Amino acid sequence: MKTHETSVDSFDAEALKELRPENQLGKTALVLAAVCVAAWFSNVVNGAPLLDALPGMLILYVMVIIGLVMGRLCPFYLPSVAWVSLISIIATLPVFPVSEWIIAQLAAVNFLAVVTPVLAYAGLALTGREFAMFKQAGWKLVIVSLLVFTGTFIGSAVVAHIML
Repeated sequence: MKTHETSVDSFDAEALKELRPENQLGKTALVLAAVCVAAWFSNVVNGAPLLDALPGMLILYVMVIIGLVMGRLCPFYLPSVAWVSLISIIATLPVFPVSEWIIAQLAAVNFLAVVTPVLAYAGLALTGREFAMFKQAGWKLVIVSLLVFTGTFIGSAVVAHIML
């Protein structure tokens, strides 16, 4: 009789459900707060005073937390990023009562500076499971990835050259 061993190569959908951000709200809120603080300080690179961007960063934090809570409480599954996007879009629609104030506060946040620490973390956050999947995919994945990146870069450059 074979015993089932859990390894890095196995795929457990139920275990992955428990790891979703909306299912670990406390932990996610703390990590998100740390990311927001790093992004807030990186906003200084733009030359903006630190306190000017504070309301905008707090608004971003609250919108993300509301989106995660919606993802947890809603009876059907929708990815967290979709909930956060939906909440953010609704909050900035002209028909939303305080959208002008929200947009004015977010104007002090340089989104390129905000995204930099997030992308740095995403690049460093590779797990053993992801390395195992990469090994299984083999060398063909490297060629396809390079072709996709090159095509995207060239396509973007062509569009930018035509439009600008």
